[in-house]
Amino acid sequence: MSENGVNGHSYEVVPFLGVPFACVDAHGAAGLIAARPSGAPFEYVVTPNASNLVRLNELKDPKFIEIYRHAWLHTLDGSIPRALARKVFGLHIPLAAGSDITSELFNHFIQPDDPITIIGGGEEMLQRLRARYHLTNVHMHVPPMGFIKKPEEVEKCVQFVLDHPARYVFFVTGSPRSEYVTQIVHQHGEAVGTGLCVGNSLNFLVGLSVRAPEAYRKRGLEWLHRMMQDPKMVRRVLVDSMPIFLTATKAKVKPAAYGMAGPKKPRKS
Repeated sequence: MSENGVNGHSYEVVPFLGVPFACVDAHGAAGLIAARPSGAPFEYVVTPNASNLVRLNELKDPKFIEIYRHAWLHTLDGSIPRALARKVFGLHIPLAAGSDITSELFNHFIQPDDPITIIGGGEEMLQRLRARYHLTNVHMHVPPMGFIKKPEEVEKCVQFVLDHPARYVFFVTGSPRSEYVTQIVHQHGEAVGTGLCVGNSLNFLVGLSVRAPEAYRKRGLEWLHRMMQDPKMVRRVLVDSMPIFLTATKAKVKPAAYGMAGPKKPRKS
């Protein structure tokens, strides 16, 4: 375990399955992000869930590994990885899903005149966001479908972020597309603010998409609700995410290979 901080706000970091997770809940994560001064060099936040952890540890996506290596803040998203951390490894890492961090930011920290840039989304989402939070300084660029395979479209996203300096930059084009664009912005070296790869969170926030009821979320069953609402989620949950159990098993056998501490050896008397 180690300790990090920003502007007087300290937090503990716990390694789990190759990721240095911040031990903060959604409100705490939002507070850390908001504590960064306006105009600070660009850094970004990732919120790994089960499928992200599988991409890192089983698929070993080199781009994804590099993205997570350089992220400023990592928070845990997903009841299954949290349960594995607690029950298998004795690690107590709070949940701080991207959707919850986004909600905390808009409801408690973001001011109407704060500069905001959004990559992805839609016009109705933008209008609802402006109306609900009385935003006066928000800009959005929506890349076309399949943009991530077109270097010129990726460059447009990066250039839009550079041309619209913001305190908060939301990448909502889906994973891993959002993370790939975020990394390029970070590598550019001229952007400012904090980037957040937060999936469908803005649509949840303004009511264009419906999150699981509180009863599901409290029981760690948001994944089940999403499967019932969207057939495409079946593959993500049952195929993309389930190998996390294999990852956890291998980490239990060889914890050092996953950046985790092994069991303590008994002291000799």
